[in-house]
Amino acid sequence: MSNPIKPDPKVMRLFDGYVHGQITRREFLDKAAAFTASGVTAAALLSSLSPDYALAQQVDPDDDSISVGYKKYASPKGAGVMQGYYVRPAVISHKLPAVVVIHENRGLNPYIEDVCRRLGIAGFIAFAPDALTPLGGYPGNDDEGRVLQRQRDRDEMVEDFVAAAKFLMRHPDCDGNVGAVGFCFGGAMAMRLAIRVPELAAAVAFYGRHPAADEAASVEAPLMLHHAGLDERVNASWPPFETALKDSGRKFINHDYADVDHGFHNDTTPRYDSDAAELAWQRTIQFFMNHLDKKSG
Repeated sequence: MSNPIKPDPKVMRLFDGYVHGQITRREFLDKAAAFTASGVTAAALLSSLSPDYALAQQVDPDDDSISVGYKKYASPKGAGVMQGYYVRPAVISHKLPAVVVIHENRGLNPYIEDVCRRLGIAGFIAFAPDALTPLGGYPGNDDEGRVLQRQRDRDEMVEDFVAAAKFLMRHPDCDGNVGAVGFCFGGAMAMRLAIRVPELAAAVAFYGRHPAADEAASVEAPLMLHHAGLDERVNASWPPFETALKDSGRKFINHDYADVDHGFHNDTTPRYDSDAAELAWQRTIQFFMNHLDKKSG
C-alpha cells in the first residue's frame, strides 16, 4: 500500500487532539476550517482523515494458513468476562508463543484484527482483547468507540489486559511464552503489562504514552519502542522515562522514525507511512522471535 497524501501538519495536530479527546469534534471543525482548500469543507476534511477499514486487509480472514475466531476469558479483577479476537496458525504441531495485541483508544477495530492475522502468518498465536466488551463491544465505527472507551475505568482495563496475558500463558495452544504489542493507548498498556506481569517475555510499544520515570525500575520484560518523529505529545514524556530505564539497567531498544506522524503504522488513515510501518513491523517480529523463542529455549 502506498502512502496517502497528507494534509497540512497543523491539521494533523488538530486531528491528533480530536482523536485523543483534547478537543471536541466541533472545535476540530471550527479550527480546521482555516486550513481547507477552496470547495472543501472541514467536515469533508475530517472524513478524509478518518479510517477506511476497507484498507485493513493485509491478511484475508479466510487465509487458509491461519485459524481465526473469538474467545471469552475471565477477568475477575476487571470487567468480569471479556472477549477477544484469537488467531493462530491453522496447523500446530507443537505449542507456540503468543502475543497480546492491544488496540488504540477506540476498541477492537478491523485494523487491529488484521494486525493479529499478520502475527498469525508469522507463526505466533495472537489475541486482541476488546476493552469495550462490557459496553457491547466495538460499535462499528471509531468515533463511537472512542466515546465508549472513555466510559471505562482505566485501572479496570489494566486488569482486563493483565488477565488476557495470563489467559494466553495458560492456553493449551501456547507454550507459556507471551509478549505484548500495542498502539497508542495500546502502546501505553503494553508497557504497563511489562510492569504488571513479571512473566511477560517481551513488550513492544508503538507511540504509547510512557509510564512515570519512577516506575522504570519495575519494568521486567525487554522493551522495544517505536516513536514517530512528529509526535510531540507522546515524545515529550520519553526523555525522563528513557533516562530512568538506563539508570535502572532495564533492557530496551528505541527506534525513532523521522518526519512521520503518530499512528504511522495504521494503514487505514493518511497518517500511515509505509516505509516506517514496514520497517517497524519487521523489527517487531524479529524482536518477538528473539525474546519469545529465547525464553522457551
